[in-house]
Amino acid sequence: MTSIRAFLFALLLLPMTPAAAQPALVEQAIAAGQVGERYDGYMGFVGTPSPQLKRQVDAINIRRRNLYIGLSTRRNVSPQLAGMATACQLLSRLGAGEAYMLADGAWRRKTVGQAVPLPDYCR
Repeated sequence: MTSIRAFLFALLLLPMTPAAAQPALVEQAIAAGQVGERYDGYMGFVGTPSPQLKRQVDAINIRRRNLYIGLSTRRNVSPQLAGMATACQLLSRLGAGEAYMLADGAWRRKTVGQAVPLPDYCR
């Protein structure tokens, strides 16, 4: 996917604004492996979330979707491509014990010293 590689390069040229702090409940769920990053740039649930956790993660995903729409407009690509490109960065920054999902739909947890196997389009 040459277009995603070009988009990734262009994305790296954009000044990255610091992400707003995650709500404490979301941070706890990430640390517990109940919430993780997905290959498409969105957060997902490893199990069944509480209603409050679901609302908070849904709100984060809505903000991400709006960000991807804005990026896609500026770079003339689809929002899906913008999300996938962002996922490459998010997956590469995971800490030990954090959950992640690749395109096969299986949840995994990053172990100490392990590199997350990034999708081919990230390279």
